[in-house]
Amino acid sequence: MWDFVRTQGFGHLVAPGRRHVPVVVPTQFVLADGSVGARPNVLLHLARPNPVWAALDEDPTVVLSIAGDWAYVPAAWKAIDDEDPSLGIPTTYYAAAQLVGTATVLDDPSQKLEVLRSQLADVEPSSGVADPSVHERRLAGIRAIRIAVNEVIGKFKYGGNVDEPHREAVAERLRNRGGPGDAAAVAHLHRRTPKSPA
Repeated sequence: MWDFVRTQGFGHLVAPGRRHVPVVVPTQFVLADGSVGARPNVLLHLARPNPVWAALDEDPTVVLSIAGDWAYVPAAWKAIDDEDPSLGIPTTYYAAAQLVGTATVLDDPSQKLEVLRSQLADVEPSSGVADPSVHERRLAGIRAIRIAVNEVIGKFKYGGNVDEPHREAVAERLRNRGGPGDAAAVAHLHRRTPKSPA
């Protein structure tokens, strides 16, 4: 699950506050402070005018929703051998995770710099980009967030409810189509539902 979350690196931060409509913010993030058996923290930063801050003042509980590696599977692809393709049931393969946690807003410049450094190290390792401290005057325009993850809800939906011949037929068709998400879906399919021993 954590490998999927780390690889995606982008999700939707949902802050319900106490209002009827939650604030939903698309954002990049990085996982940090992870150790074996421990849940990592989530680090991110957002612009100061973002409406999420008022919601976090009301309630620091948030959900970071991540979804990806999705591929649509047409109805006919679910039929093999002499099965009628018109009676196939379409589906979508996908991976999804929701990280539920408590957000702490980080306003100290040194904390914001550490978050920015962590994010840059994740997305631009060894690129030679200048340390964020060179933009110190612009730090006032952002705030950072550390989310302590309390609960992880995940789903990997890749044909686990059908037998191996049907899964392999879909995998072959995904490989042949080669659309966005198809290769990742095939990899997940094989990882989540390994072949039976011969």
